[in-house]
Amino acid sequence: MPRLSEVIAALDALWPPSRAEQWDAVGTVCGDPDAGVTRVLFAVDPVQEVVDEAVKLGADLLVTHHPLYLRGTTTVSAGTFKGRAVHTLIKNDIALHVAHTNADTADPGVSDALAGALDLRVTGPLVPDPTDPEGRRGLGRVCELDHPETLREFAARAAARLPRTAQGIRVAGDPDMTIRRVAVSGGSGDSLFAQVREAGVDAFVTADLRHHPASEAREQSPLALVDAAHWATEWPWCEQAAAQLDAVSERHGWGLRTHVSRTVTDPWTAHAPSADSPTTPGAPN
Repeated sequence: MPRLSEVIAALDALWPPSRAEQWDAVGTVCGDPDAGVTRVLFAVDPVQEVVDEAVKLGADLLVTHHPLYLRGTTTVSAGTFKGRAVHTLIKNDIALHVAHTNADTADPGVSDALAGALDLRVTGPLVPDPTDPEGRRGLGRVCELDHPETLREFAARAAARLPRTAQGIRVAGDPDMTIRRVAVSGGSGDSLFAQVREAGVDAFVTADLRHHPASEAREQSPLALVDAAHWATEWPWCEQAAAQLDAVSERHGWGLRTHVSRTVTDPWTAHAPSADSPTTPGAPN
């Protein structure tokens, strides 16, 4: 049985904390370095429902993509929802480790997992890491389809292959346009429009697209936009990360048991489709 410190060292080798953005909060939040680890749970969000899942599973370590305390804190009081999560973890001897922007830009990283879920062939990073001599690390990925398809077909592919959420898939563009090359970026991606245009792709798959950046991007080029839920674009990384730790465990003979949470932690829980009414533009009077 490996100690927590050994497993954390393996995770840090996969996603070095030094490669996280300066504003980020990655690494180990709680846990005894000398405690043994036999079972690990991967999830996107360290919310109470996932923490309770880790307790029920009997996990010794919870690895999440999103930080628990991104902007710091002055309290871990159980009277706060984040403090309650910490108390639950400590009481049940469960460590919490975070790999966020250091996992985004890794090779493979979050966007590789997203591309894999969509069955896209990665050709390189969208925003290369200048410190990577091989040019494989970086933010986002530029991809190709094995066979061209319409935007309508590609959107259906995304809807079928990404985890189901209340939002589903939002699309901007001519549904009959041909899609051959695609940029993907797990999580919020509307800060990357300049790089996406430079990449010369037909479509951009990401999350959290806001009105003005999306509108301006559409005005500047015929780029198609495929907007999924934030959680849905990052969840595939959990399966990829678990497989990476499995490989490390096998190499060291640790016998770790890894699990991926399938709890949907996207905050939106329902979707009501718009319907024509007398106040809807274009509706008959």
